[in-house]
Parts: sequence; structure tokens; C-alpha cells
Amino acid sequence: MTMQNLTLAKRVWSTDGTSGVVRNSVLMAAGVLLVAGAAQITVPMYPVPMTLQTLAVLGIGAAYGARLGAATLLAYVIAGLAGAPIFAGGIGGVLNAKGQILSTGGYLIGFVMAAFVVGWLVERGWGKSLLMTAVAAIIGGVVLYVPGIAWLAVWANKVAGVASSDALSTAMVWGAYPFLLGDLIKATVAGLGVGAASLVIGKR
Repeated sequence: MTMQNLTLAKRVWSTDGTSGVVRNSVLMAAGVLLVAGAAQITVPMYPVPMTLQTLAVLGIGAAYGARLGAATLLAYVIAGLAGAPIFAGGIGGVLNAKGQILSTGGYLIGFVMAAFVVGWLVERGWGKSLLMTAVAAIIGGVVLYVPGIAWLAVWANKVAGVASSDALSTAMVWGAYPFLLGDLIKATVAGLGVGAASLVIGKR
């Protein structure tokens, strides 16, 4: 992997062997805390308020790379399901989050997928410029929606009683359209932020 294709995490903290395990463990823990904190921050936005969770997810993917980014988001999901109050609204635990998971569990899967895709793109040269890093983050944001909307459509049909023919359009209305602008902004900010940091550190 060339220096241009290194992730921000590897530019800042490059190690091998045992020290690499320590590095990854520290970064995973920091990433979980970052996503958890971002999930609790609400920003006024039209047509609905937004949290900064997606920004953190995509930023971690861009900064950490595919495997470490996906592993960090998987750890976040597992910790939340295990009971840590780290999902949006301070919810945690399978029982406490049951209603939320039933309707929006696909987005938790999407977090892991999005982090992997953004990291994979960055590792293959998409982090060489601010624009390409931002586009990689936007692509990751689109990927995040795929399992989220699919899951929500099934829930709308099976649980909420929406007709099969209307389930997908209903899922888009409930889980996509109100959030598209905010998520586009967050993806762009995540990509530009990580891209700028990588370029500055790379020049040093």
C-alpha cells in the first residue's frame, strides 16, 4: 500500500505485531465512544432534526479503513445490544431497544457496511484528494440506506400492516426522504474532514 493510499489512522499511528493489536483496540474503543457520543447530539434540521451519528460512522470508515472501521462499528452495535446505553436517545439493550430495532435495525447493519465500503475505497486511492474522499463518504452513506430501507420495508409490511405493494415507498417516506439532505451534508463533512487531515499529515 502506497503512502497516498494509507488511511488517516495508519498515517498517525503505524505499528505492527503486538503493538498493532494494542493500536487497533485503542482505536476501536475510541471509535465506539465517538459514535455513541455523536448519537446523542441532535442538530436542528429541516424537515426533521438529525443526530451526528452518520457523520461519525462515515468518518471512522474513512479514517480507519475497511476492516478496522467495520470492526469498530460492529463492536458499537454489539455493545449497544448488550445493554450499553449508546444508541440514539441513550437506548441500549435488546429489550430496551426492541421497538427501535424492530423498525430501524437495518441501519445498524448499514453502519457496519458503510464503514467497510468507505474504508475500502480510501484504501484504494479515494483518499488522495478532498473531493474523492468526500465522494467515498457519500457512497458509504448510500450503502448505509440499503439494508436500512429494506429492513424498514419488511417491518412496514409485516408489523405495521402496510400493503406489500406500498411497503418500499412507505419505507422511503419514513426512513429516507426526511433525512437525505442532512445525511448528504454529514457525509460530505466527514469526507472533507478526514481527507483534509490525511493530506496535512501526509505533507508532514
